[in-house]
Amino acid sequence: METKQIDLCPVDKAEVLILSDNHSDVLLPSGDSVQRPSLAKEGVIPTDTLLAEHGLSLLITVETGGDSRSVLLDSGYTDIAVPHNLDYLGIGLENIEAVVLSHGHMDHFGALEQVIKRGPAGIELVLHPDVFNPRALDIPTGDTLFFPPFPSKETLSEWGARVVENQGPLLLADEQILVTGEVDRSTPFEKGFPGAKAREGKEFVLDNFRDDQSLVIHVKDKGLAVISGCAHSGIINSIHQARRLTGVEDVFAVIGGFHLSGPAMAPAVAPTIEALEQMSMSLVCPMHCSGFTAVSALSQALPDSFVLSSVGSKIIL
Repeated sequence: METKQIDLCPVDKAEVLILSDNHSDVLLPSGDSVQRPSLAKEGVIPTDTLLAEHGLSLLITVETGGDSRSVLLDSGYTDIAVPHNLDYLGIGLENIEAVVLSHGHMDHFGALEQVIKRGPAGIELVLHPDVFNPRALDIPTGDTLFFPPFPSKETLSEWGARVVENQGPLLLADEQILVTGEVDRSTPFEKGFPGAKAREGKEFVLDNFRDDQSLVIHVKDKGLAVISGCAHSGIINSIHQARRLTGVEDVFAVIGGFHLSGPAMAPAVAPTIEALEQMSMSLVCPMHCSGFTAVSALSQALPDSFVLSSVGSKIIL
C-alpha cells in the first residue's frame, strides 16, 4: 500500500502517564526515564491505592517551547479504575484535546463515558469506524464468546463527544501527535489474534482489526516514540507504519500493548524480540496484553532499555 508521508512536528519533551494497566507495584523506584508515584502523601501512607485491571489507558502530553498539549489513549476495562486513579493522582482531563480509541475491545473503552464527561465540552473522540462492529472470540473448547458492544454514535454524542472517524493517519495536538490509522501488515510472524471474529453483514468472519491504530510522537534529537493499545496488527508492523508515515527511521521508544500473551501468540514472541533488538531502542515498555512470558523475555534481552509498566508511573521521553 502506498503511504503518503506526514509532516509530524518534533516536540521538546513527551510524557506518558499510565492510568490503567494490568500491573501495580507501589515499591518500584523511579529512574531517568520513569517517575513512579509516591508511596506516601504528605508523609503518610494512605489506606487507598492505585487500581490495576486488565485494561489500558494512557495520558500523553507533549511539550514544545513551554506549551503543552495532551490526549488520552483508551479508557481501561471498567468504569472504576481510570476515574479512581485520576482522582488518586489529582489529575484532571479538562484540558485534553482528544480521546483516541486504539480499537473496539471492551478493555480499552470501559470508562469512556466518565473520561468524556471529565473532558472539555465537545471533546473529539477519534476512532476507526470498525469499532462499532460486533465482535466475538472462538475459544479452544469450541465455545464462542461475545464481546461487550461498543457504544453507539448516538450514545457517544449524548455523553458529550464529537466523534471523528479515521481510517487513515490523523494529526492531533497542533500536528505533534500522529494517529496511525490502519496499519499495513508486512511481517511474516505477526498473524493477528487467533479466534477473533467481527461481524460483517449478517455473519461473523475473521477479525482483521482494521481499527487497530497507535500514536506516534517525534522527539527532537531522539526519533520516534510509538505508543500502542494492543497492537493487534503487530507491534513491529506498527513501528514500520510509523516510519513509513513520517519518513523518520530512528525509533527510540515503543510503549503499550504488544499482544503476545497466551499459547496462541507464543510463536511471535522470539521474532518480535529479535526485531526490537535490531532497532537498538532506548526505551521499551510492554504493557497490558504483552503477557508475562514476553515481558520477562524482553527484560532479559533488553536490560538497558526495558521499563516495567505499573499504574501511576510516568514515562518521560
